[in-house]
Amino acid sequence: MTDAISLIRAKRDGQRLADDDIKWLFEAYARHEVADEQMSALLMAIYFRGLDGAELRTWTAAMIASGDRLDLSSVGRPTVDKHSTGGVGDKVSLILAPLVAACGAAVPQLSGRGLGHTGGTLDKLESIPGFRAGLTPDETLAVLASVGCVICAAGSGLAPADRRLYALRDVTATVESIPLIASSIMSKKIAEGTSALVLDVKVGSGAFMTSYERARELAETMVALGEEHGVRTRALLTRMDVPLGRAVGNAVEVEESVLALQGHGPGDLMEVTLALARQMLALAGLAGDKAGDPAAAIADGRALAVYRAMVRAQGGDPDAPLPQAAHTQVLAAPASGWLTGLDALKVGIAAWRLGAGRARKEDDVSASAGIICLAKPGEAVQAGQPLLELRADEPERFGPALAALEGAFAVSDQGPPPALSPVISEVGPA
Repeated sequence: MTDAISLIRAKRDGQRLADDDIKWLFEAYARHEVADEQMSALLMAIYFRGLDGAELRTWTAAMIASGDRLDLSSVGRPTVDKHSTGGVGDKVSLILAPLVAACGAAVPQLSGRGLGHTGGTLDKLESIPGFRAGLTPDETLAVLASVGCVICAAGSGLAPADRRLYALRDVTATVESIPLIASSIMSKKIAEGTSALVLDVKVGSGAFMTSYERARELAETMVALGEEHGVRTRALLTRMDVPLGRAVGNAVEVEESVLALQGHGPGDLMEVTLALARQMLALAGLAGDKAGDPAAAIADGRALAVYRAMVRAQGGDPDAPLPQAAHTQVLAAPASGWLTGLDALKVGIAAWRLGAGRARKEDDVSASAGIICLAKPGEAVQAGQPLLELRADEPERFGPALAALEGAFAVSDQGPPPALSPVISEVGPA
């Protein structure tokens, strides 16, 4: 007979877990016959010993089977979604979902809220007056069918085992395990019922994965899981050493997203967004369609129209003024020359300290707090020129934020640094 202690001991000693044992584990955990302490011990054993491909496939399937699975067959369009591993200034979803919908696909984007220095898509959208992120499954399907895209919170019925496991990983220092990250992300994405998925795996100082090797391993693991579960999956590795775009926060990123949909987005943000859009449309079978040109959908206003329709369908007012911070402060260039670096992690932590992020899931976030990057690496600056504009609701937040920005940027008189594409490489099925 299977029992939790035997499974913990087996994984601790480097043995593989049988499919039936993994299925039993999740069923028993759902019945509260396996204690959180025992599951925590097993997660730590997995952190050190890993899961092989077959174990991970069964582990992920058991997480999916712990709850409901959305049926998107009634939508009437090819479905495709995108997931980002999180970064600083990463407002891509706000632009990408309506953009891909404007090209003929249906985009069921079930997103989350931010924790730590990386902002959450739902936090950004909830800075729009009236916007509702908490939709029922029926409401989600209705918005998806009528507009072509929806960005909302994953319902409690999708992969509920993941919520319990993530809470344990968060307090037991087992978050960084690649198999556990991959199963957490992919169980929710597979359960949402999409036919295809593009992953944006961030690499760099402001990313969860700071090394290219680890990021690529995570991308390959998630692509394999998606394909094994019948979801056409691709990944792009993209840079996160510098904030993406110029705005970091919540309302300020909504503002920048609308500018991008109007055709005025920063170059790095648009390069990543268009690269992901092309991948999504290819997987949805729409790349050769005349209507499936994402750049054209921005130029002719279709993407912006879909965004506005989505905001309205979710209770928001796309014309309402966005929240504005009561206080601002600028950080100036110490010398003249070329800006050669702007550390994404330090900027993200500073924005968090200004109120744009949360330390715990139950914390509130400020809609108006954030940072505007008035200069980006590669640009010429003059001594005393404002580089960053900090925004906060309470002036006492500036001190801790400025401390986080110590050493965040570098100015050189040696000429501009070489321009690097924000898109590093593509990962497809093995």
